[in-house]
Amino acid sequence: MELIRGLHNLRPRHHGCVATIGNFDGVHLGHQAVIGQLAEKADELCLPTVVITFEPQPLEYFKPEAAPSRLTRFREKLQALRRYAVDRVLCLPFNRKLSQLSPEAFIQQVLVDGLGVKYLVVGDDFRFGRDRAGTIDHLCAAGREHGFTVVNMHTFEIDGERVSSTRVRRALEAGDMSAAERLLGRDYRMSGRVAHGNRLGRQLGFPTANIHLHRQVTPLQGIFAVEVFGLEREPLQGAASLGNRPTVDDDARALLEVFILDFNQDIYGRHLQVSFRHKLRDEEKYDSLERLKQQIDTDVQQTRAYFAAHHKEHTERQNG
Repeated sequence: MELIRGLHNLRPRHHGCVATIGNFDGVHLGHQAVIGQLAEKADELCLPTVVITFEPQPLEYFKPEAAPSRLTRFREKLQALRRYAVDRVLCLPFNRKLSQLSPEAFIQQVLVDGLGVKYLVVGDDFRFGRDRAGTIDHLCAAGREHGFTVVNMHTFEIDGERVSSTRVRRALEAGDMSAAERLLGRDYRMSGRVAHGNRLGRQLGFPTANIHLHRQVTPLQGIFAVEVFGLEREPLQGAASLGNRPTVDDDARALLEVFILDFNQDIYGRHLQVSFRHKLRDEEKYDSLERLKQQIDTDVQQTRAYFAAHHKEHTERQNG
């Protein structure tokens, strides 16, 4: 998959494609349905698929204080898109210049002159251009003029409700990892590089891999049973704390701390993916480090019990 950062990096070889436009936060089953439809048309027309997305997301630019938590940082979004039939991602920097483009200018500069789009799939609520004035009617009219087809991807539903990034966030905030998995089509993951911490976990007998998430707000918080990917043996089981560490320093920045079960290697600097399998409890503040240590021990025991039960259930299903 090729990443193209900005219109100025488009080349003549990028001209001619099938495309879709959106934030694609989470790359959930609704997004996957759009990509699947796009891939079918790409095979038919013998053209590459292009996902057009924005960084930051438009609401993060206009109202950063009101923007919802990200399901996926940009790197995580790319990792998810690589799993599906996406040939290229065009990432447009969302800034004042782009936000002031009229719908007509956006179509001309991005879709016609930039990419030479032959087939475009957009969601049923898609808006674009200055003041979000552009609609699918603008796109259809431009398609007739410039010779590309526009298809409105209708709502993708599970249990009679639209699959959306907002719905995934609700599931994560509620700690319902099974519901999030059904909407995403996979476990929810976060990724980052292991950094040095204050070594408190080691002092308590539970050394952790500390992962700075580089986001002010996370879509979930608490204590979880997790699986860790990115090391020689994977997945590795662990107990993870995601939050602001109220007992220690109540930091404003979210930190992911993972105690990997039965593991003792130096992994500083390694890039890990952490898959959240089950929520054990909410984050709490304790009146002493000894009380915190006792609770961590309980969390680890519960994590082992969760994975043992999950393994037994998986084995029974396999054996019929």
